[in-house]
Amino acid sequence: MKNLYLILILFYSFSAFSQSYFQKTDNTPINNRLVTPVSITASIPYQGYEEDQALLGQGEYEIFLDEVDGILDKPIIVLDGFDPGDARSIDGIYNSLGFEGENIGDIIRQEGFDIVVLNAPLYETEGIAVDGGADYIQRNAMVLIELINFLNSEKEGEEELVIIGPSMGGLISRYALSFMEANDMEHETRLFISFDAPHRGANIPINIQYLINYLAEILGDPTAESVINDVLKSPAAKEMLVDHIEAHLLDGTFQQDPTKLLPEGAPNFRDVFQEELDQLGFPEQVRNVAMINGSNQGITTGTPGMQIVNTTIELATGITSDIIMRFTPEASETNTVVRAETFFFDDPLDLFTADAMSFDFTDGVDSAPGGTSNFSAALGEGNPIITEFIEAIEQDEFCFIPTISALAIDNEQDWYAIPDIGGIHNSPFVNTFVPDINEDHVSVTSESIAFALDEIRNDPLSISDFITVPRYRLLENPVSDQIRIALHPTLRYTDVQIQGYNTTGQLIFSSSYKNPNSQIVIEASLKTGIYFMQIKDSEGSTRFKLIKK
Repeated sequence: MKNLYLILILFYSFSAFSQSYFQKTDNTPINNRLVTPVSITASIPYQGYEEDQALLGQGEYEIFLDEVDGILDKPIIVLDGFDPGDARSIDGIYNSLGFEGENIGDIIRQEGFDIVVLNAPLYETEGIAVDGGADYIQRNAMVLIELINFLNSEKEGEEELVIIGPSMGGLISRYALSFMEANDMEHETRLFISFDAPHRGANIPINIQYLINYLAEILGDPTAESVINDVLKSPAAKEMLVDHIEAHLLDGTFQQDPTKLLPEGAPNFRDVFQEELDQLGFPEQVRNVAMINGSNQGITTGTPGMQIVNTTIELATGITSDIIMRFTPEASETNTVVRAETFFFDDPLDLFTADAMSFDFTDGVDSAPGGTSNFSAALGEGNPIITEFIEAIEQDEFCFIPTISALAIDNEQDWYAIPDIGGIHNSPFVNTFVPDINEDHVSVTSESIAFALDEIRNDPLSISDFITVPRYRLLENPVSDQIRIALHPTLRYTDVQIQGYNTTGQLIFSSSYKNPNSQIVIEASLKTGIYFMQIKDSEGSTRFKLIKK
């Protein structure tokens, strides 16, 4: 006997999964609109792994002209991320750049830049319905290529493009730009900002996947099946998720195959896509930078194998359900990640369990450092049973985009490795913003926005580049708690004064040196962000821009 009470309640709880799980949505209309959204169709078709024919992708874009001259001359493209059902409109994409009551789009439009938002809508082509926000990343990339070509033909002047790719939008951007270079197509793009994008894969805890799939299969409800088919089993999810339900089931059932407990991506999707992406690499004619939401200090999101929920919920008189959920375990360990048992008084009605094992080279990804999402974000409100379930959650956050993935570091997927951006496993990005703590996926802070604005304003710094001036040069930038300044060996220095300021003009440090030689070392405990340093001596003054990671 199947307990339909439990099924219906739990399914209702997770039915918001497709709209709220990946990125927060604020579809508040944008002011000062000059045009309405315009449809765009790719010129290059793409045939997916399980498709019978190649299809031309479609999108819609809207141009928000600058507030200086109102001319399309400095376009900045902002893409949508994973958005099944097109729950996030163009307004929502624009609003996703908001922080502390401001918006990076508004700021740079006031400086003469134009924002172009590209959305992936629902559409039909060749008689086939396509959910653009969950479609193949490659086909969405072909739409972006079309938009790049269009903007380059329509813009005034010679200013090159800037592309901001949040989440899956970062993969679309990377693929499009690399594809264009590989096929001798001019993209006229100077800067690509990858924003917490899953370059080595994304994670949705396998316990949630098992539970939702179980409920959909035994209920047979079309809406429940839609959550599985349109979200978890969408082409984009199957390309990105490092652990996917389809790799673990017995053929034709919702039951777990007991021989398939290790993490594994969707068959014929995940590995094929990652290999293709790796072969394309990163665009070489573009400045590639990244800002991410995962910790650079190895701070975890909970602990491997930890208990997420252990609760008994009364569904109706005499009907209760015991629900236990856990993160995937420590390296080489196996545990039960989900257990749901329903009783009518003391008589068991139904039992579902699923186990997981971790590789010997890394703990389970659920608790790794990274941009986070949370279980309660996928739950509805107003139902007292749902409220009771939320209140029982002991660990709400989980790792969604691992730090290692967002930095595109290939280290055999040791999700817990502290990123050594300039070490053996180099990140391909020439500049990065990485917070000390884990943050909500694609959330922005004043520090990360300062990083993005600095890059957009076209005054770049890179991790590998030294800044050289006739009298002084920085030995490293970004800086640590020591700022090391090299002096020219053939020059003399007297009465050197050095002052550091934050972006608001506040004095942070000040030092004086009478007759320095060779090198000046400044001890400065700076918070993550961007700073300015001015050096004055008898010959004049020099100004540097510092990045503290």
